[in-house]
Amino acid sequence: MEIPVFTVDAFTNLPFKGNPAAICPLLHELSDELYQRIAAEMNLSETAFITRLNPADDFTTGSRFRLRWFTPTNEVNLCGHATLASAAVLFHHKKNVNPTVTFETKSGELCVTQRGEGIVMDFPLNPPTRQDPNEFRDFIKAAVGNHPVQDVYLSSTTKKLMVRLADSCDRSVLTSLKVDPVALLSNERSGKVKGLIVTMKGSPDCQPGYDFYSRFFSPWNGIPEDPVTGSAHTVLACYWSDKLGKKKMLAYQCSSRGGELELEVRDDGRINIAGQTVTVLQGTITL
Repeated sequence: MEIPVFTVDAFTNLPFKGNPAAICPLLHELSDELYQRIAAEMNLSETAFITRLNPADDFTTGSRFRLRWFTPTNEVNLCGHATLASAAVLFHHKKNVNPTVTFETKSGELCVTQRGEGIVMDFPLNPPTRQDPNEFRDFIKAAVGNHPVQDVYLSSTTKKLMVRLADSCDRSVLTSLKVDPVALLSNERSGKVKGLIVTMKGSPDCQPGYDFYSRFFSPWNGIPEDPVTGSAHTVLACYWSDKLGKKKMLAYQCSSRGGELELEVRDDGRINIAGQTVTVLQGTITL
């Protein structure tokens, strides 16, 4: 069996930046066990598998596909960067003729549209709710040490805990955080949290004008730190849109690779997340 595979860097226009995803367009479904073993072999934060919903379609003419995402350890319900990368494979490599394609996923239907140099994803919003920081005191200390924290919010649907650093913190505080994945796991056993977002207010007056910064950690899913995380921004955009009074925002995830996301919070409870991609590898998995 030969399976085509593409490694695509998402949320960047430069190779080796953004977040890499492995994308496999498949003519036939494979077993869940094989999906997981391929994802473990690729060993990126996500490997995505695109399959046709209608056997009469192909990847060039079809407009509806099934999409599933696997980390090296488990399947996940939503992944932004691997959705962006999957759309890039269809639009740029398979020369899909449709302006918009729809993916059927564990998070419902996700529509993805070509726009100029980039791709726009139509995602659900996941509004977080304010938490008592004392409930997560040891966990927060493991994450950010003694740095001052302004807000703690939880998205119960995605199990992402968002910790906002105080505005007195410089961006270097966020970029230099050394977060120990083992400490996160040992300090959060309630099952409420499967991902940690650390965020802070941006520098909208300095070009290119980022409204907020973030980093994302998910050792519960086998990902010590994710370079750029679309799904985390379904939570972040809700919070920052409210705090900043803005619907359109530019965000930067300041991992070592770094990545940029254009966000538009819509009135229908959804969000447009836009970004660019670069394909760095094309090959074949032989089994």
